[in-house]
Amino acid sequence: MAEMVSEDYSGQQFFTDLNIRLRDLEEKQRLLKDRMILVGESIVKEREKSFGEVQDMKKTLVQLKDDVARMKEILKRLAEQIESSARREELMILQRQMDLFRSE
Repeated sequence: MAEMVSEDYSGQQFFTDLNIRLRDLEEKQRLLKDRMILVGESIVKEREKSFGEVQDMKKTLVQLKDDVARMKEILKRLAEQIESSARREELMILQRQMDLFRSE
């Protein structure tokens, strides 16, 4: 009879240990699952943040390209005006010289 009680106790102890190990494994699995969810959420947030930054950079780049094009146009017009004003000055010098010849 003592052997049966001893075997029952061993069997119960085995199942108790098995249940404890199973609960421990389930807890570890639950913790890993929670960590994976947090990591996944972090990755999604970082991706959205990076995507927003890239979109801002694209907008800025387009604006800079437009600004550079406008500046080129302005410089081109200024160069044309400077060139034509130099011609005007030359004409004014010639006009003064002709006025000097007339007055003599």
